[in-house]
Amino acid sequence: MAGTAVPCLSLIRADQPTVPVPAVYEASLCLIAQGAKRVSLGDISMVYDASRYLLVSVDLPLVGHVTEASPEAPYLCCKIDLDMAVLADLVIAEGRPPLRSDLPVLAVYPEDADLVDAACRLVGLLGRSESIATLAPLIEREILYRLLNGPHGPLLRQMSAADSRLGQISRAIATIRQGFHEQLRIDEIAEAAGMSASSLHAHFKSITHMTPLEYQKQLRLQEARRLMLAEGANAGTAGFAVGYESQSQFTREYRRLFGAPPRQDIERLQDNGQLVSGVTPTKQMPVGEAGFPKSAVPSETRRRHSQMRHSRSGI
Repeated sequence: MAGTAVPCLSLIRADQPTVPVPAVYEASLCLIAQGAKRVSLGDISMVYDASRYLLVSVDLPLVGHVTEASPEAPYLCCKIDLDMAVLADLVIAEGRPPLRSDLPVLAVYPEDADLVDAACRLVGLLGRSESIATLAPLIEREILYRLLNGPHGPLLRQMSAADSRLGQISRAIATIRQGFHEQLRIDEIAEAAGMSASSLHAHFKSITHMTPLEYQKQLRLQEARRLMLAEGANAGTAGFAVGYESQSQFTREYRRLFGAPPRQDIERLQDNGQLVSGVTPTKQMPVGEAGFPKSAVPSETRRRHSQMRHSRSGI
């Protein structure tokens, strides 16, 4: 995954299918131009591709792997982070009270032509750096507006309400992420979320499919993996850096999550040429140049998305 000059935008490319990799997906929109990817949260699994986009409403530890990619037709995806402050501002401007929603925090939806068009214009700014500071916030706001008025809108509106259960769990997640290397104190997390400890535990698990402790454990292990792979830390140093006092416990829990002890796992990733970062075959309808359904996307959008694909092919 490569960050870009547009703060909320990242671009991802893979030339071959990848092994399943656990990673924390921040609240974001993922649009694929070509290829396909599968993501899993516990026993829930879903595939998204050029005809379906992925929406992650809160920061979630997911397992993802590219399922369709080749040197001739690489996997190409853009990830747009959701700015919750801008989202809340839009909800206030609309003046529509948020309603209770039981929509999942991880979902796949059919591609939306207007959403794709806005994303293509955002990516297109990478070729016009002088326009990024002025236009990127406007396009980002448009994207959030279209999400608010799409199938996931009720849940996003609920998130903007500070006293909603989803808003409270979002604050709990942010608190855990800020201090994941420290001992987890449920009472402090519950206080930050504005909930009782028992209510926090129940609602946290219903939304993320894991307990707060399991969530923290995944954050720790994924950060330790990144330290070893990207910064060359050894297992002992990485485990200590993320809060483990026992090397044997670190190795045991690392193997349970990643399927191999630290050294073997890192060697496997290095052999496969994979990087660890935070952010997926079925027959489809005829697609345009960039992999989007022709019937769903205006010709101008297809042209822009095709330009995006070819101009960013080195990422």
